[in-house]
Amino acid sequence: MTKSTFVYVSYIRTTPEKLWSALTDAEFIKQYWFGVTGDSQWTPGSPWRLVFPDGRVADSGEILEADPPRRLVIKWRNEFMPEMHAEGYGLCVFEIEPAGEAVKLSITHSNDHENSKFIAAVSGGWPRIISNLKSLLETGAVVLK
Repeated sequence: MTKSTFVYVSYIRTTPEKLWSALTDAEFIKQYWFGVTGDSQWTPGSPWRLVFPDGRVADSGEILEADPPRRLVIKWRNEFMPEMHAEGYGLCVFEIEPAGEAVKLSITHSNDHENSKFIAAVSGGWPRIISNLKSLLETGAVVLK
């Protein structure tokens, strides 16, 4: 049972396929994730990592589940902040559901640490990242740089 969880939900005017592509294409990720790229084959068992523009690994893990364009589950660990790295791996689950002319994106990020510093950090990060993603898909430009 997880002890720390953050859930973020957004509705984006796009298709499930376009959203899946936006979540898994390295060059597209870089546009809304402040220059960070996502590196993976996006298949179960494949390694996964987020890489800063300077080449440092921000986060790493493994793809546990990939069901395009519906569900992606990543085993996730922070790599650049010692206090967060010490918490070990958690889970990040992306669920994509059609919602009329939009798509509902639900992100659940969790780990087994009570009062997790990592979950506190992502609770501030996901709203910024997904706001950029939503704006980029809907208007062609990000909101925050």
